[in-house]
Amino acid sequence: MKTLQVLGVDCERCDLLAERTEAAAKQLGIDFQLERVRDIEALIEIGILMTPALLVDGEVRVVGKVPSVEQITKLLG
Repeated sequence: MKTLQVLGVDCERCDLLAERTEAAAKQLGIDFQLERVRDIEALIEIGILMTPALLVDGEVRVVGKVPSVEQITKLLG
């Protein structure tokens, strides 16, 4: 199972990244858990200074932008 984390305080771009990430994971048919991390202290601890951000199994894959579903699919595949 892949752990997918979308980091960022409630914002439209963070919501969009979460939606696109979920769509990409479903498209690939992978077993996943999507988690939203909204705690600012947790973001700082991870080292994220720009949001939104996407972590895949704890590895930072996207920071400060919202890739397309196709781009996220490539990151997950």
